Amino acid sequence: MTRSAGASCSVSIAMCGSGGAGVMTAANMLLDAAADAGYYALFGRSAGPQIRGGEAAALVRLSSEPVTSVDDTTEILLAIDWQNVHRFAAELPLDAKCVIITDPTQGDVPEVMAKSGARIVELPMKDLAKEIPGGRPNMIALGAICQLIGLPIDTVTEVLGKSLKKKRADAYEASVAAVKKGAEAAGSMGTTKRLPPVSDKPLRWSITGNEGAGLGAVRGGVTFCAAYPITPATEILEWLTGALPKIGGTFVQAEDELASINMCVGASFGGAPSITATSGPGLALMTEALGMSLASETPVVVVDVQRGGPSTGIPTKSEQSDLNIALYGMHGDAPHLVVAPNSIGDCIFTTQWAVNLAETLQAPCIVLSEQSLGQSRGIIPAPADVAFTGKRSIAQSPAEGETFKRYALTNTGVSPMPVPGTPGCQYTADGLEHTETGLPSSQAGDHFAQTDKRLRKLTGHEYGDHWATVEGEGELAVITWGSSTGAAREAVERARADGIKAKLISLRLLAPSRPEAMGKALAGVKKALVVEMSQTGQFHKYLRAEYDLPETQLLNRAGPLPFRPHEIHSRLLAMGGK
Repeated sequence: MTRSAGASCSVSIAMCGSGGAGVMTAANMLLDAAADAGYYALFGRSAGPQIRGGEAAALVRLSSEPVTSVDDTTEILLAIDWQNVHRFAAELPLDAKCVIITDPTQGDVPEVMAKSGARIVELPMKDLAKEIPGGRPNMIALGAICQLIGLPIDTVTEVLGKSLKKKRADAYEASVAAVKKGAEAAGSMGTTKRLPPVSDKPLRWSITGNEGAGLGAVRGGVTFCAAYPITPATEILEWLTGALPKIGGTFVQAEDELASINMCVGASFGGAPSITATSGPGLALMTEALGMSLASETPVVVVDVQRGGPSTGIPTKSEQSDLNIALYGMHGDAPHLVVAPNSIGDCIFTTQWAVNLAETLQAPCIVLSEQSLGQSRGIIPAPADVAFTGKRSIAQSPAEGETFKRYALTNTGVSPMPVPGTPGCQYTADGLEHTETGLPSSQAGDHFAQTDKRLRKLTGHEYGDHWATVEGEGELAVITWGSSTGAAREAVERARADGIKAKLISLRLLAPSRPEAMGKALAGVKKALVVEMSQTGQFHKYLRAEYDLPETQLLNRAGPLPFRPHEIHSRLLAMGGK
């Protein structure tokens, strides 16, 4: 299998263990040490349906180049113990080039992993930890991994100093001793994949997609959030609880999703740009209020961090299956905005853009993020500070003798919205169809005029190049969205290395559709591969309904398994005749 530069300059590691084993702590320290040494990273967590506690796997990919996708295999798998780790077997692909590090006191390597042919190496983590007062097996593991991949141990001890030295000197000393002992023990394990050296340390950020969504909301001008906690969106709310008061904003934890969306619509009506965050079950509850937001032309943003469905589904895993409810879930003809970030860093930009669009167009905007973006941490290039913020058109008091028309039929479809209390600008804002002044109406002419207005302001807006990420040229194209973009990008790079000219089209604006822009992006493309994490091919069906496509193939499945670059790459080779 041909590997891209991105694959050759990275190492993929998984650390597994039962609740309390400390694999997440060790993985976070590994990530921080790699960042200090100048590397980029992607760090995700795999957990069981209990959401918190129990067995877990920390999945880390370190690279000398920016990385936005998991790799084809888990090159180093370390298990502090094997309690229920077999449940993660499908998420930890192994082959004969991989290494499994196991503690011989914790039982045999599960058969499903042992039969992969990976080299098995024993490391008595618990026994080695007992030799150090206060020593912990996870620090033995951390030292061993750093030694194997070539990450300087001094960098790790500096990270330990930042987190432990001022709090507990004894814990710091024990951890440093354990890391060094683990590194020493790794000297007899043989060779593994090592990180390439880095010559410089460009400015990078350590951030999760959910933190990025919160930052994007604040950058976009949001000053109010009401929400009800739900996995995997809760971290957005946690971030905003600290950020909003600092800018004079307000956060309210509502009693449920119905209350939260109605509070946001009310706050927005009062002049405060508003946002809420939820997941699929919460979005289902919010659709009626979103219809009221649309009919009353009151801007609001909803971030849906998608998880496996239907119903409660799999709260801790990713899926791209909320697309249909986001696009079509509201009753009636209900044109609205749907956008989707395609990387951890893009969660910042896309959420900021969503606020801008909602405020400018006075419409509800749904941001379709995903668990694998929201709850994963990345060491990413420092993102640009984009200048735009929400630009709501504010109504002024009408001239004497004039009647204020809140829903005036303007050329753009956008009519100025007053701040409550503005003299002469009283109007009714509810879910009923209405005249230009807001008076409830069941007349056909008013309905025709207002439905045209609400559609015109979205389809006539100039979205610029933000509608999609388009990279490369060729007769083959991969069309995708959301978290599948990272694997697709790496696959396209590999195809180019094999002499196949291919391009990537990752949609950021899902509604309204942009047929003219897509036509330009597909110019010269003879075959397209649509990649999505949905069992029923929701994205593919949407594309076929809205766009003129060339000969198209579909690569899809339900969550929670992410696409690996080699899956997309092999399809491109077949489509390109290689």
